Amino acid sequence: MKQEIENLIHDFIANYQEKDDIKSSWKEPIIKYAAADDPMFGELKKAVSEDHLMPEDLMPGARTIIAYFIPFSKGIADSNIEGKYSSDQWAKAYIETNQLIADLNQHLKEKLSKKGYQASLIAATNNFDKERLISDWSHRHAAYIAGLGTFGLNNMLITEKGCAGRIGTLVTDLNIEASERSEQDKCLNKAGFNCSKCVDRCVNGSLQKDSFDRHQCYQLLSENDKIHPESELTDVCGKCSVDLPCSFSSPV
Repeated sequence: MKQEIENLIHDFIANYQEKDDIKSSWKEPIIKYAAADDPMFGELKKAVSEDHLMPEDLMPGARTIIAYFIPFSKGIADSNIEGKYSSDQWAKAYIETNQLIADLNQHLKEKLSKKGYQASLIAATNNFDKERLISDWSHRHAAYIAGLGTFGLNNMLITEKGCAGRIGTLVTDLNIEASERSEQDKCLNKAGFNCSKCVDRCVNGSLQKDSFDRHQCYQLLSENDKIHPESELTDVCGKCSVDLPCSFSSPV
């Protein structure tokens, strides 16, 4: 069943970018799994928020969290290197990838249902408290628990294919063996090397070596939303995840 799920994800993404109305392109995804009863989910109430949901809150009888990383193509990432605001290509990829994740999770849910299993859908973005800017369900932290990667100085999850992309998660009552979780840092800075390029890349100073001002960061995201007046919310930036040693791979 695990291989069938991974084939479904790979095939869905490959076919999705062949659609005439899709402008973005993606690299092969990485897929990992976490046990719903992993004690680390309880730790998220301390690390993220006391209101952070548990897998059981999203779906009673939860057994597994499927976590996957969809890397952007190099062209999308490179388009976002210059300037203060997000490139049109990056902003478009943000919207299209969020919809891809929503459609993919719906597809997986339907396939699992035919096999007698259930799944709970979680939005790829905007599932956060608008005052505190803290998520009710952190895809990045769930993906970390699944062994998808480790956190960088830029607060992004750095996977074996870097951090320039989007993360999706799905909670299901299908029991899949949890992936191994490595504690080896993939961030050069956290691994003890002299690197803070993501800090240098931050265009409004919200990211520092020893701090992160999420409200100042979101102010810039909101400015980008006004600059990219698509029909959907485009609160995006991405400057701190491109043109880095960890944009497309784990440099450690």
